[in-house]
Amino acid sequence: MGLDVAASILKRRATKVFDAAYRMPDADLDTILGLARRMPTAFNIQNWRFLVVTDPDLRRQIRTVAWDQPQVTDASALLVLCADIRAWEKEPERYWENADQSVRDFMVGAIDQYYRGREQVQRDEGMRSCGMAAGAIMLLAESMGYATCPMDGFDFAAVAELIRLPSDHEIVMFVAIGKAAAAPYPTGGIMPEKDIIFANRFS
Repeated sequence: MGLDVAASILKRRATKVFDAAYRMPDADLDTILGLARRMPTAFNIQNWRFLVVTDPDLRRQIRTVAWDQPQVTDASALLVLCADIRAWEKEPERYWENADQSVRDFMVGAIDQYYRGREQVQRDEGMRSCGMAAGAIMLLAESMGYATCPMDGFDFAAVAELIRLPSDHEIVMFVAIGKAAAAPYPTGGIMPEKDIIFANRFS
């Protein structure tokens, strides 16, 4: 890997124009997704799902419902990050399979107690998990010399139909990854620290 975390954060921009002829090696994408899977999730429920869209026809169809944005088809990889909203109740013991039985029993009970009957919490948890994973994906890609573009400019319902999204999943965002073919826009502007960082309470 090339850049460190701080350098990747400072260098990353949302890239809109990708080299459509470039093919990203499968091993690089495997590295990125393999490390993204190590990002934290509450109770270790690992509720993100990474759909890698490789079929050219499907990508063209997705582009038509994504404001015709070229990065959908031109990036080497199009990732659709989805939240499995019901991950908490799908064999939860597997999330703690390497723990002692007493720990596993405690965590499985805690998972059920925390999520059951709390649909908004289940959804919010998926959004948080996918957000952390997306950040990791973009910084990992940047550190390996790739450009990325996080996206929510698309018809969520239409994409859900195209990718046959399970009924208990929700699309969170896209991340396009590839080689930039044009320089991204410069930073639009960084707000002053006093408008963003606060101590103890909002005044």
